[in-house]
Amino acid sequence: MGFIAFLKTQFIVHLLIGFVFVVSGLIINFIQLCTLVLWPINKQFYRRVNCRLAYSLWSQLVMLLEWWSGTECTLFSDEATVNTFGKEHVIIILNHNFEIDFLCGWTMTERFGVLGSSKVLAKRELLYVPLIGWTWYFLEIVFCKRKWEEDRDTVIEGLKRLSDYPEYMWFLLYCEGTRFTETKHRISMEVAESKGLPKLKYHLLPRTKGFTTAVQCLRGTVSAVYDVTLNFRGNKNPSLLGILYGKKYEADMCVRRFPLEDIPQDEKEAANWLHKLYQEK
Repeated sequence: MGFIAFLKTQFIVHLLIGFVFVVSGLIINFIQLCTLVLWPINKQFYRRVNCRLAYSLWSQLVMLLEWWSGTECTLFSDEATVNTFGKEHVIIILNHNFEIDFLCGWTMTERFGVLGSSKVLAKRELLYVPLIGWTWYFLEIVFCKRKWEEDRDTVIEGLKRLSDYPEYMWFLLYCEGTRFTETKHRISMEVAESKGLPKLKYHLLPRTKGFTTAVQCLRGTVSAVYDVTLNFRGNKNPSLLGILYGKKYEADMCVRRFPLEDIPQDEKEAANWLHKLYQEK
């Protein structure tokens, strides 16, 4: 084991990395709090400032993945799709099988200049998590309780608020709702069978409400939907702890672009479109 590899396994080094992230994150959150005075004066300037503040925090995590652990994320797509990256507002659909899939997604956004402006539909509990949840609050992230009767108005209002966002925005959806496990997959496929839907081999049954609502509310703002399928070579199941210890993984991300006009406007038809997409995935 080389000296650098040895350092990556030491608790004191991990403690130092965590200390830098926490302290810098608290400083960034304080600055974000101060930027609230900009909102009534110039909303778009407030947003641009907070995109750059968020980048300052998230880029530390991307650094851990790409530089510290040396993990390689290989992107597979057609040339026409690659030429649109970072040049349009989009909705991202990403499978939720791995502990670090969000880091691979952030790596992709960092490559194309939209890390600071990336968005997500997140569960409300994360709002109260220091650093991450607080940073998301200032970025106007849409939070939900996963109970549609309670979430409907909040989600629609949050999405419509993003319709005039000045930075190119990638809005991430985990349509499966939760991370893939064998137990969850078995239960999900029982639900699929009860609804007369084809069983999925590698995914959970997608929840359609968040997707159809996002498409409806952001139509006219968003240009396309990117379907992203992530997998790791060697059947590995990577972890955040493995990244912290400098373990290298090889990730493959397959991206397909669907123009928003190709997605049905009718809610039921859009839900059927999403089910067919997951059957292909």
